[in-house]
Amino acid sequence: MESPNTVSGLIAKRDELVRVRDRLADDLRRITCDIDHLEGAIRIFNPENTPEAAQRYILKYRARGGHLTRHLLDRLREAGKPLTTFELVEGWMAERGIPSHQATHVIMRRRVGAAILHLRRKGVIRSVPTGTQRVLYELVRD
Repeated sequence: MESPNTVSGLIAKRDELVRVRDRLADDLRRITCDIDHLEGAIRIFNPENTPEAAQRYILKYRARGGHLTRHLLDRLREAGKPLTTFELVEGWMAERGIPSHQATHVIMRRRVGAAILHLRRKGVIRSVPTGTQRVLYELVRD
């Protein structure tokens, strides 16, 4: 046996949630429009600091599979001493001819960091503690 008050209460709650959802959808459209306008203003004043510009760098300087890993191993082998992530990134960017902008440097640090993490998990390289926040990396020698 259903109570009419229960059903009408559920219908009222559903209607209330539908109105909230519609208001949120309107807010989302308005915020998206604001973000688009801000990105347009950023493009006017600094065209190299946009998500599209960063994406262009990523696509333009994409390396084939294994090239970054090979480069890191070669650099560590040639150096004969532990290197920092910054030194490895600088070497990679120089070899590939990538301009050293802040945004591209951040992207390359992430890529090199991911490759280092992969090589560490495989046991090919290891980190050398320095007593500071800097971490050095070297090849594992048998």
